[in-house]
Amino acid sequence: MSHQISKTKFLIAFLCFFAVSPVLHAQVIAPDSIDRLVERTLKTFDVPGIAVAIVKDDKMIFAKGYGYASLATHKKVDENTLFGIASNSKAFTTAAIGILVDEGKIKLDDKVTDYIPEFKMFDPYVTAEFTIRDLLTHRSGLGLGAGDLMDWPDSTDFTVEDMIHNLKYLKPASSFRSKYDYDNQLYKVAGELVKRVSGMPWEEFIETRIMKPLQMDHSAAAYQRIKDYSNVVDAHAPVDGKVVVIPRYITTTGNSAGGIYSSVADLSKWVIVQMNNGKYGDGQHLFSEAIHRQMWSPQTIVPVGDNTPYNTHFGAYGLGWFLSDVKGYKEVNHTGGIDGMVTKVTLLPELKLAIIVLTNQESGAAFSAVTNQIKDSYLGINGRDWVKTYSDQVKAAQQGADQVMIAVWQQVDLMQHRGSATDYSSICGTYHDNWLGDAVISQKDGKLWFTCKRSPKLTGQVLPYKGDTFVIKWNYRSMEADAYAMFSFDENGKPSGLKLKAISPLTDFSFDFQDLDYKRVD
Repeated sequence: MSHQISKTKFLIAFLCFFAVSPVLHAQVIAPDSIDRLVERTLKTFDVPGIAVAIVKDDKMIFAKGYGYASLATHKKVDENTLFGIASNSKAFTTAAIGILVDEGKIKLDDKVTDYIPEFKMFDPYVTAEFTIRDLLTHRSGLGLGAGDLMDWPDSTDFTVEDMIHNLKYLKPASSFRSKYDYDNQLYKVAGELVKRVSGMPWEEFIETRIMKPLQMDHSAAAYQRIKDYSNVVDAHAPVDGKVVVIPRYITTTGNSAGGIYSSVADLSKWVIVQMNNGKYGDGQHLFSEAIHRQMWSPQTIVPVGDNTPYNTHFGAYGLGWFLSDVKGYKEVNHTGGIDGMVTKVTLLPELKLAIIVLTNQESGAAFSAVTNQIKDSYLGINGRDWVKTYSDQVKAAQQGADQVMIAVWQQVDLMQHRGSATDYSSICGTYHDNWLGDAVISQKDGKLWFTCKRSPKLTGQVLPYKGDTFVIKWNYRSMEADAYAMFSFDENGKPSGLKLKAISPLTDFSFDFQDLDYKRVD
């Protein structure tokens, strides 16, 4: 959702800006060149399937699938294959809000509490001042991915009502409206607001008010609402060094942040409307030009690094879209990531160009390599090999992460081989966090276990590491989110608290272990 989401793995946030470059003397990339590019990308990044579409001058001029929708069935991907688009769903949520604004039912700067009275943030001042616009712009003061463990991994039992109630326990990482930090939970609040104002669930609103008019006939606002499951990808991720089918991420509360399933053919209709300021068909308006201007206007500053490949000076988040300058042109894009799927949608509105890349693996490098190579061709840039560039970066990042993990597991093995008779029964018990609930440390067959009561996939073995710090090895191995477990003690030497921290630098930000503050209650 990353999701994200969105949200999901290495480079997702960075790649939002490491993307495009308008230059004069535009060229059209040949279909056989795209074929070679994508086939090479599939192999290089070990991605089972990719779908690609190019929209130019209000027409879908290329749409094709590559590889397999599932390694289990070997069914081929085509232009109508449905992928979870994850955080690319956020632009649909802002469109829904925009439609309600156009209808005079809300204003972007209305207070959230006018529509959701029970909405509360940690700071009462922030609660009182929080607007609908603030829900959509990642400037709440919450840290990156704060609260995402309420629905990530997706075994949790939290309802939307639970999530809204728990927001007040999430401590801010910065002052209100001062800093960009990507957020999913507040887009869930936005979905609830759509429901309360329109009188219909967010999913129904998206399908009837957006997808139906645009004839996005194969798409659905949630996996559970897909009409025909015969052409839907499976999720894939590396497990023990091999890419395999993993359980599908299915949310019941986070669709407005990242739940839509769509295809490159259907999303082509979506980007055409975007590049025409909300117009579709015979001059009809999905949303007004005034609202569209708000969507594509900077709302929150996003930091941009030095030495960007496209001479980017400024970055921002609009309403559901990332915005930046690339060689003097405006770029509008968003990425998305859920378990086993990552996606990217990129528009250069001044060139009437859009590129859509959907994948069924967790490699952000793959969608960016395809996107950039196609854009370079259109923009007259020659001589850059994006597949190699990203491959080198992924290998370097993975090597660094592997070194960290190897060192940790070597220490864990050392502790186990010592054969110590240390009694760890004192740390067993129930620990409570205000927003994620209870976790239990228990002993079974001579082993220590961590079990999160409201998130069953957060279950794993607890292994001695150093001093009062342990390591949790999650049973669900495709998460790649093993964590340090750091116990604290009271003045009598009795365990009083527990904090968690991700071990690998490549752990997805939605595992926001750092926001947990467990207190011993039993």
